[in-house]
Amino acid sequence: MTTSEISRRTILQAGTMGFATVALMPSLSFAATSWDMPSAYGAGNFISKAYVAFAEDVKKRTNGGLEIKVHPGGSLYKGSDIMRAVREGQVPLGGRFLGAHTKEAPILGLDTVPFLATNRAEAKKLYDVSKEQINAALAERGMKLLFAPTWPPQGLFSKKAVTKLEDMKGVKFRAYNASTTRLANLMGAVPTKTEASEIAQAFSTGVAEAMMASGAIGIWQKIWDYCDHYYEVNAWLPKSGVIVNADAWGALDGATQSAVNEAAAAAEAAVWDEMENQNAGYIKTMKDNGMKVEAPSDELQAGLKKIGDTMAEEWSASAGDAGAKVMAAYRAA
Repeated sequence: MTTSEISRRTILQAGTMGFATVALMPSLSFAATSWDMPSAYGAGNFISKAYVAFAEDVKKRTNGGLEIKVHPGGSLYKGSDIMRAVREGQVPLGGRFLGAHTKEAPILGLDTVPFLATNRAEAKKLYDVSKEQINAALAERGMKLLFAPTWPPQGLFSKKAVTKLEDMKGVKFRAYNASTTRLANLMGAVPTKTEASEIAQAFSTGVAEAMMASGAIGIWQKIWDYCDHYYEVNAWLPKSGVIVNADAWGALDGATQSAVNEAAAAAEAAVWDEMENQNAGYIKTMKDNGMKVEAPSDELQAGLKKIGDTMAEEWSASAGDAGAKVMAAYRAA
């Protein structure tokens, strides 16, 4: 499956919760020549392109000493399996939507708290103040964050018009983590778990009728074939982290680690810039394909903001002292 040489021994779990508890990680031996990198998103997506650019830069900076092959579209592992695969050493690194793991480690879902950070500047501040805690949570699980591309602001896709919060009552709402499930419940909608690669099928079969997602997802899934409305509510700007297995990272020599870090920093800066250009293009493409794109009504925006305030308080309570410190640092910034 992977060109990396991996020798594994059984993972001994501490306690009964696999991801949420500290585990003794497998003994790994990675060849520092070729690494496979799974990703859930299609090859044409700008996040996937950022992964490929990163891989190409790593190869250049290491003079071919480390090659990374990106496997987009869930072709190597489904999105829900990528974090586990990296943690267990089945692959050295992967690109994974961090917010999908809110339940296991609340800090990984901070950027999906609705209406906490609603533009690039706010999202960057939130990332900067939370990066240390994100890495601490990953380190407990035998992983490290290399960089984190950001998605555009999340809007509300809906098959029917939505002018007030009450219009969401009973609507089947795509949920992919604890945060979006909670959002659905607070809106009065019915959460239905759907991976990114399954969105078009879910909407076409009636499994889902609405979702919060970026225009990137809308374009990728050609959502205009199943959905008529997109409201620019700018709910949050989530991140997809590029995470590496700690043992794989430790097996690299210092010069290679430095080269990878430099490539990661360059890729992160470039993809955050590209996000804004892409978002404008997504909005235009959806309009060109017949979707009605508009700002939310004041009544709808007010209702969603109240939900955001509630969820911010709930997140702080679930994240404990570390979460409270991060939230305080963000608000101070």
